[in-house]
Amino acid sequence: MLEHFFQCPYCWEEISMLLDTSVSGQTYVEDCEVCCNPIEVSAQFDDQELRGFQAVSLEQ
Repeated sequence: MLEHFFQCPYCWEEISMLLDTSVSGQTYVEDCEVCCNPIEVSAQFDDQELRGFQAVSLEQ
């Protein structure tokens, strides 16, 4: 597992999430620990090293 820090796309607070480095590509929704809004998280790993990360709001 890897703890990754980033800015919430809603409240702009720095938060962290644990990412599973054993899964090469993953996309899921997790709530912000500060404002509780849903964030779509996408992460890509190569040899358990983070190669890509994106956290976007679900608001249209």
